[in-house]
Formats: sequence, structure tokens, C-alpha cells
Amino acid sequence: MNWDDTPEQAAFREEVRAFVAERFPASYRPAVDEEQSLEPEDVAGYNWPVDRVADDPGRREGAREWAAALAERGWIAPHWPAEYGGAGLSPLEEFVLHEEMMRARVPVVNGIGAFLLGPTLLVHGTEEQKARHLPPIAAGRAAWAQGFSEPGSGSDLASLRTRAVRDGDDYVVDGQKVWTSLGQYADWLFVLVRTDPDADKPHRGITFLLVPADAPGVTIRPITDIRGAAPFCEIFFEGVRVPVADRVGEENRGWYVAMSALGFERAGIGATIKYEQALAELTAYLRSPGGRRFARTTPALRQEIARRRTEVRVLYNLARYTVSRQAAGDEPDFEASINQLFGAELHQRLARTGARVFGRSAALWERDGAPLNAVFTHMRRDSVASTFLGGTTEIQRNVIATRGLNLPRG
Repeated sequence: MNWDDTPEQAAFREEVRAFVAERFPASYRPAVDEEQSLEPEDVAGYNWPVDRVADDPGRREGAREWAAALAERGWIAPHWPAEYGGAGLSPLEEFVLHEEMMRARVPVVNGIGAFLLGPTLLVHGTEEQKARHLPPIAAGRAAWAQGFSEPGSGSDLASLRTRAVRDGDDYVVDGQKVWTSLGQYADWLFVLVRTDPDADKPHRGITFLLVPADAPGVTIRPITDIRGAAPFCEIFFEGVRVPVADRVGEENRGWYVAMSALGFERAGIGATIKYEQALAELTAYLRSPGGRRFARTTPALRQEIARRRTEVRVLYNLARYTVSRQAAGDEPDFEASINQLFGAELHQRLARTGARVFGRSAALWERDGAPLNAVFTHMRRDSVASTFLGGTTEIQRNVIATRGLNLPRG
């Protein structure tokens, strides 16, 4: 397929580049402490949900200023209708926007709210829910987190046990969520709960609720990962009252709402550009005096680096194919799972390639004095979780097999 820009897309690409050069706040700089770079979508040490509430006033105000600049153009949620604060961009224009932002190494804003919850509400939400929740997301005033996984119910999401019991105009929620990305920085949570424990099939008794993160009975505890960072949290619900008006879709039909959200989650471009840039930096370093001193460049390693470069281009084409399906009016389905699976495994292969190149130096964690600032050391630890974040590789393969290849379920 021909991915070359049309004249209109090329003009829009130049518009985005000019906007970033002019409006990105000079005071908003990457975190010195790279442990703040927690999510695969982050670039160059930025993490907007964390930065907007940072203790550092310059970083905090820079994050908010950047959100305000994007909101002026409707570019926080560029694919949404203008009535909700979006720009009404086509899927291909949105792709160009995010590609250029990633290449410029500036952060997107409000990722989970704008790219998971927002599209889900546009499909399944009531008019009141759209009017209440979408404009604050599009303005960068509200951050969201996803409360799906539970202890013992990660990949097997349909086995979740967090319970919601109807009490008049409210649901009363009790249970626990875990591995919630950046939940400690969120204003709102979208949560799956079990409302019919006697349903004939587990996924038929699940409901999708919107919950304020500071609601009485909600307790959030950060979880420290292998790098010493805290990108996740566990959330406890003890008698939390949630109005029925904050239910998305029908009671006991939340599984289907959630599958829409997961489809949007798995269809992004961010990781592709991040890997491409990391590989370009590795290649440039190997050609430098420092690289010749601290790294190995055997024929086998050169071939391995070449394979990684080819795989990055494959991932880019998979992302372009997915967005072309969206442009044709389709929701992401098994194509998004292909992206997620290939990208997650490529993340790990790329990290291992970097470790082989640097040999014993790949064990250096502190950035000062480490070759290439220990980028691949940090990437290797970060990549450990790649094959189960957003759905395990086994889950993705099942989706591809059943929905893409029409194979029978085992």
C-alpha cells in the first residue's frame, strides 16, 4: 500500500511541525529523574498526567500550558467532534498529528481519557455523559485511569470479582483493582464490576461504571516496579456509591463496552516512533568514538540490528494499516491485537539487542558515565512487562485466531 502523504496531509504535517516549534513551552523540559518516564507512550522523559501535578512549579505549569495550547486547536482529542472540544480530524490526520508529536519528542496530553474512554463514550455513552465528561478531557482539565485488572483476574478479565449491588439510584461497589496505570494521578476511573454473579457466562454479568477517584470509600496505593518507579497502583473499593447515571451502556453488558475501549488502546503509533528513535540513537552511537570504545559491533550484531530496523518498519506499516481501516469506518478489531502483539515482542527483542551490544556495560543502571546514558539498560527492565500490559500475548493470539482467522475456540 502507498503510505505517501497526499498534498493535504503533507500541508497538515507542516502545520503540526510549525505549531510544536512555536507553542511547546520552553520551560517544559524532560524530567531529570528518568524514573518518571513510566508508560510506553511517554517520550524523552515526559509524562503529562504526572507532570500536571508535579511538585516542580515550572514542570507543572509547563504541562498545563502545553495542554492549553493543544486544547485551543482541539488537538488533545483531535478525532472528536468539535462540540465536545475535538477538532473533527480524520483518522489519517490524527495519525499524522501524533506521529509528528512523537518525532518532535513532545508528549501527548490526556492519553487514557482522550484515546480510550472518550471514543468509548462517543459510541456507548448517553448524551448527558458525553456533555459532562468529554469537554474536561478535551481541555486537559480531567485525567482518567482504567480499572479493569484484579488480583487473579488479569488476562482472564471475565473472572473479575469486584461487586456492584443496585441500591435505589446507586450501585454500591466493593472489591479491588490492581496494575492500574497512573491511577494515583487520575481524577476519574472507568471500572468494570460484576452485577450478576449468577449469569450463565461470566462476561454477561459485568457492568461498566464511571467513578470519581476521590469518592468516599476509594483507597489508592501506588505499586513500585522493577525499576523503582511507581507507574501502577492498586485501588480498593469499600461501599463506594456510584449513581446509576454513571453506568455506560446497559447493566450486565459492560463487557462489550470494555472491548471497544481495549480496541482503541491497542491501535496506537507511539511505540513505533519510540523504537525507531532508540534504534537510530544506537546506530549513531556505535559509529561514534564512544561507541567504538564501549560497544561491540560483530557481524552477527550488525545483522541483528538490521533485523530490528526491518521490524520497526513492519510495526509502522501495521499501524498505518490499522488507521486506514479506521478511515474506512471500521473500529479496531484483531488488527489492533496484531499491533499490540508485534510491538510488545519487538520491545523485548530491541532491548535484548541493546544489551548484547553493550555486553557487561549493559548492567550499568546509573545514567551518568554509562554508555548511551544506559538507555537500553532501562529499556530492558521496562520491556519485561510488555507482553502482558494491555493484554497478554496469549490473549492477543487468541483474538487474532478467532476474530482474524475464524479458527474455532479451544
